[in-house]
Amino acid sequence: MGGAFVAVANDSSATWWNPAGLAPGPFLDVAVGGATTDIDGSLPSRRERSLWFTLTTPPIGFSYYHLNITDIGQIRTIGAGAGGREDRRAAVPDWSLSASQFGATLVHTVVSDVHVGTTLKYVRAKGNLGELTGSENLAPAEWLDLADGSTGDVDNDFDFDLGVLAVRGPVRLGGVVRNVLEMDLGPVKIPRQARLGVAFDAAAISPRSLVVAVDTDLVAYQTPYGDRRVVAIGGEGWVLGRRVGVRAGARFNTTGAGEQAYTAGASVAVRSGMFVDGHVVFGGTDDESGWGITARASF
Repeated sequence: MGGAFVAVANDSSATWWNPAGLAPGPFLDVAVGGATTDIDGSLPSRRERSLWFTLTTPPIGFSYYHLNITDIGQIRTIGAGAGGREDRRAAVPDWSLSASQFGATLVHTVVSDVHVGTTLKYVRAKGNLGELTGSENLAPAEWLDLADGSTGDVDNDFDFDLGVLAVRGPVRLGGVVRNVLEMDLGPVKIPRQARLGVAFDAAAISPRSLVVAVDTDLVAYQTPYGDRRVVAIGGEGWVLGRRVGVRAGARFNTTGAGEQAYTAGASVAVRSGMFVDGHVVFGGTDDESGWGITARASF
């Protein structure tokens, strides 16, 4: 849905999007998944890989997220000509970060249909920040070690997210502040983000299973790629007796480089309470492409 999910998430994905969303969700939800994204429109090009596991049963949830980001900005010769070896050229990472986040989510209903939640998180990161030197003489396997972030200092820190969700008939209003303490992971400072979302869920007042949503960042925040302030819009509908769900969306950065991306996805109920979710990302000013898949059980 393009990231328009702060007011929508009500399963274990709420541990990431808005911890307050757990309150009206299922009794038990567990998911495991992964995603990959490549951005090739400008140097340095960027590659992102992520994995996650989430388990929730309100009023508590547990989550694990792993993210690896690699920027590739140069082409250098690897294994230069010594002893008749064939010269090979490869992109060398200028910047890489590998981070694992362990989270515990707690949620509480303040009054009927008004919920608050928090995700307490411990983050452990390892990265190589800044241009690599001497890497033109590395063998390919050694270069891959650098590319996946296995060199550099290890750092860790604690932080938390805060979320709120209010539901009135078909209208859902959500807000989240992520990285409240703006944790420091070595030379990297993880910025605070504040996002507001509103959604309309037609299923609350009619037989139609249709959701439309809009999210917006309330303030711009800094990233290694420039300032970001994102507006996202998306929709979701279920057909065939809620056995197949389809969704689409778009997101736009209204500051900095002003990049954009478009998304589409689907969910299939392989049996009662068992789902396979997938999505693709494409287009945009930075030639972004990617995909993800999740297996989920929800009861």
